[in-house]
Amino acid sequence: MSLSITEDQRMVAEGVRAFVEAELQPHEKLVEELDNVPDDLFDEIRQKAIAAGYYAINMPEEMGGGGLGQSLRCMAEIEFGRTSRALHVICNRPAPILTACQGDQIDTYLKPVITGERWECFALTEPGAGSDARQIATRAVRDGDDYVVNGEKIFITMAMKADFIILFAVTGVDETPKGPRKRITAFLVDKDTPGIAVSPIHVVGNRGMKSCAISFSDVRVPARNILGEEGGGFQIAKNWIFSGRIMLAGNCIGVAERAMGIAAQYANTRRAFGKTIGEFQGTAFKLADMAMEIHATRLMVLDGAAKMEAGTITQREASQVNLFGSEMAGRVTDNAMQMLGGMGVTREWPIERMWRDVRVERIWEGTSEIHRDIISKDVLREFPA
Repeated sequence: MSLSITEDQRMVAEGVRAFVEAELQPHEKLVEELDNVPDDLFDEIRQKAIAAGYYAINMPEEMGGGGLGQSLRCMAEIEFGRTSRALHVICNRPAPILTACQGDQIDTYLKPVITGERWECFALTEPGAGSDARQIATRAVRDGDDYVVNGEKIFITMAMKADFIILFAVTGVDETPKGPRKRITAFLVDKDTPGIAVSPIHVVGNRGMKSCAISFSDVRVPARNILGEEGGGFQIAKNWIFSGRIMLAGNCIGVAERAMGIAAQYANTRRAFGKTIGEFQGTAFKLADMAMEIHATRLMVLDGAAKMEAGTITQREASQVNLFGSEMAGRVTDNAMQMLGGMGVTREWPIERMWRDVRVERIWEGTSEIHRDIISKDVLREFPA
């Protein structure tokens, strides 16, 4: 299988990079200072992204989205990674799980998200359920034509901005050959429904892209707002989870390439002991390692995207891409900061922001430890005693 870049991929990458450099990067310092994207700037960027064709690029073309397949989208995600998430998230790539909308849900939730009229957030994680999503405790109990929801979600990205919530809740318990298993159901819940409270969580990175806690107290959700079917929450989320892991690694390529470029330019200009610091092996070899690992991640992302399109990607492969890409970004930004020395930890340079921002890549979309567990168990199954 060829992993060479096609003309379509090149055009997508060049277009998104130009958009990121012209419309997003100039606002990075403001967002860092405010820890917020002002409403007028948010709306301005959203409208520019829609006009440029870089909004909802992952959604079906017949619904008004960009209609990009996984291979083309991964090229866009690499370029979006060259700026802060608080800015590139405005060019919304709605959760693909929304394509499971049926009937009135299509006009109420799916289409308005694609056109930029509404915004969604994905609420799965809880204080007691992160990597082990089966441990979620939020419950939805049937009461006539409604479900009554009680529980709490945490680390929900952009919930402050969202108009509705893609909520995962327990609706019962099923007996399986492996014992009792919680029945997990996905719901579409309007955020202004009585009983919902949203509060921001202050975290170390990704300033301006709010992570939030959401509480549900006797929230009534119509049964018609079930996304998919009762008990089918994890099944319809499966493909989205794999896609998220590949695209996360794509974002990591973008931030790592930008960090490497900044570090290389600095190494070519900063002088010490009569020569540029790039002439010292201790510095130059760091750049060699950066280039090698970024290239390897790019190949893994392209391979993963191609397998998603073919429907052949495995859980192990998705974990391998996520794990390698997230840890690569951590190493690259850390080495870039080291090369800049004292300047690297100042806010005059974007490296310290990038270093902070990529730390969470080893936590969300599955921790490094969880991915290693998935990969190692698969390897052990492949080579039984």
